[in-house]
Amino acid sequence: MLAPMSVKKRRDRQAQSAPHLGSAIRNEFALAIAWGTAAIFFATGSQLVEIVAHPVALIVVFLWLFVIILWSAICVARHADCLAIKLGEPYGTLILTLSAISIEVVMISTAMLHGANNPTLGRDSIFAVIMIALNGLVGLCLLLGGMRYREQHYNLQGVNAYLNVIMSLAVLGLVLPNFTTSTSGPTFSFEQAIFLAVVSLSLYAIFLFIQTMRHRRYFVDSSDNAAGTNSVQHSLQTRSTPFHATMLLLYLVAVICLAERFAIPLDNSIEKFNMPQAFGGAIIAALVLSPEGFGAIDASLRNQLQRSINILLGSVLATIGLTIPAVVTIGLVTKRSVTLGVQGGNLPLLLLTLAVSVVTFSSRKTNILQGCVHLLLFAVFVLLIFVP
Repeated sequence: MLAPMSVKKRRDRQAQSAPHLGSAIRNEFALAIAWGTAAIFFATGSQLVEIVAHPVALIVVFLWLFVIILWSAICVARHADCLAIKLGEPYGTLILTLSAISIEVVMISTAMLHGANNPTLGRDSIFAVIMIALNGLVGLCLLLGGMRYREQHYNLQGVNAYLNVIMSLAVLGLVLPNFTTSTSGPTFSFEQAIFLAVVSLSLYAIFLFIQTMRHRRYFVDSSDNAAGTNSVQHSLQTRSTPFHATMLLLYLVAVICLAERFAIPLDNSIEKFNMPQAFGGAIIAALVLSPEGFGAIDASLRNQLQRSINILLGSVLATIGLTIPAVVTIGLVTKRSVTLGVQGGNLPLLLLTLAVSVVTFSSRKTNILQGCVHLLLFAVFVLLIFVP
């Protein structure tokens, strides 16, 4: 009797595992598409990405890569959410943030090294990340969350830590170059650039130590609504931690490979159709923030504003703390000019965004009014791209 029973149990387990395997394959179909696309573009070399003479073909290649990168980025966010469930906060959002920043650094580096020197590309991308995250996505999260729950709560100590470092690095990296006299224009001298890179990396490392070890409780929702929303978060179909970590890494590598290819037709499209240079930075920022944006909006709709804040403010901080040193280093190594100072109407818009963010997160709860104000500033940012 024991042998037939064991055989039956084994068959039951196999029958149960078959649907799970089929479901896993269907869920990760985007991975095959992403890697297949990457193989096609790397196999053809520069034939596809350097199409300039045929505008229609250039647009097709641009949209093809854009859609595949966006689809893969959504999958990165999904696996990061599963890791957040497995590992807890703030490690889940930290994984998502660092994944997105690696994509940004690759895209900016490739675009900077391609074709004619564009000294403002890095600055435009960093500025666009700040505007899209602090105004567009924060405003959308606060508006949607406020419409559904009237008021949402978060941990004030964690937000203060974020804004303290963000404001310091943003002003030092994007405002101070306009007022230095060692070089002409909104640039840094060699010594100033080295100092900024070291200070940015050091301060970000200290923040990570505070976030993940010494004061981790600052970045966890301690309000009464946290317990009631955790069960909703577990509606995601989770598997083992190694599985999600492996899938996230595979998707991330695919996105980085595609982003390297995408930066070339993006640069060619801007030159071909005489688009504003700031538009290229906005496209890069939108792609970089897509996984974090989906994750933040979803968390806000689940009444998990603290997770939304961790994602969005964390992405802004990582962008300033890691991308500025990368851009500065590329400029120093390749002897290319790098413009960091934000000028024109963008300068007061940056300062206003930082000030409004401080006011928005000055208490422990938010409503739709703050969301509308941030969305208004985002609309101004879009306007200034095309009508500076």
